[in-house]
Amino acid sequence: MHAFTYDALPARIVFGPGTARTRLASEVVRLGAGALLVVASDRDAERVGELVEPLAERVAGTFTAVREHVPIATAQAARAAAAEVGADALLCIGGGSTIGAAKAVALTARIPIIAVPTTYSGSEVTAVWGLTEDGRKSTGTDLAVLPKVVVYDPDLTATLPTGLAVASGLNAMAHGVEAMWAPGRNPVSSVLAEDGVRDLTAGLRGSEPASLLRGAWLTASAFAVTGGGLHHKLCHVLGGTFDLPHAQTHAVVLPHVLAFNAPGAPEAGTRLARAFGVDDPVRALRELADELGVPHGLRELGLREDQIAEAAALTEPAVPKDNPVPVGGGAMERLVRAAWAGGDDG
Repeated sequence: MHAFTYDALPARIVFGPGTARTRLASEVVRLGAGALLVVASDRDAERVGELVEPLAERVAGTFTAVREHVPIATAQAARAAAAEVGADALLCIGGGSTIGAAKAVALTARIPIIAVPTTYSGSEVTAVWGLTEDGRKSTGTDLAVLPKVVVYDPDLTATLPTGLAVASGLNAMAHGVEAMWAPGRNPVSSVLAEDGVRDLTAGLRGSEPASLLRGAWLTASAFAVTGGGLHHKLCHVLGGTFDLPHAQTHAVVLPHVLAFNAPGAPEAGTRLARAFGVDDPVRALRELADELGVPHGLRELGLREDQIAEAAALTEPAVPKDNPVPVGGGAMERLVRAAWAGGDDG
């Protein structure tokens, strides 16, 4: 066994059906929060209202102007809202965009986050923040943005529309796949990633919210310590520069990145084959995506053919040097073109 370093991230996880209704209030009290800024989307207004009702005396304000990829204007507005009400903690209830807005506040205000995920984004267990400005998405890591408490309630994800559940679940799977070749990979993260991919596969095929949520937690926990690689660098460009939808972009791109990297990552291939219960993980992932009705190419999400070269050029310098397969010599552009066109040539 090779020597390795594993930095476990400090967070309290509360997992189980109904926990958002039965445990959230006590977790807020336990944290000592007295002036909460609730961060949530308008789409979840009724459900959020029910969940925060027991905390009414501790809610100082609400911020609902969340957007994908956290534009800098969104971050600034959320920070202003927190400052205006004197928030001493953030309660975010929603998906990755909502959690991202809360992280933008915590990054500068240095106040704790309590996260209640309603999708499988995984952002709730990472110390990664992301902001988009002038068509460029930048990311970084800071323990201040890592939620102190995460309340995982499968009841909240059970009502996700099928298309969103599929895209979000495959976004979560991308965390696990990427963690197997990312720069900070280690034996612990690889075990978490493999187990998470197994849970996600079962959950996607059986529409099981508990399995999906557990898998999302495990794969994101692995990704949180390994960092991102080729897949996430490309998806950040596609989202930040071309405004493609976050989860759907991950779902479309993942089979192509796996096909590209698999020849140089035999250990990842072996683990993924076990997780999928097959011999050929690339084929299994493609068949799963087809089975779930994932769009066949980035062109279906709005990327134009004349934008392929720019997407590749912006991504290539950001890809880690130890990516299993070199991305130079036109390889990056060929990968983006394959993901744009769809099919099995990626």
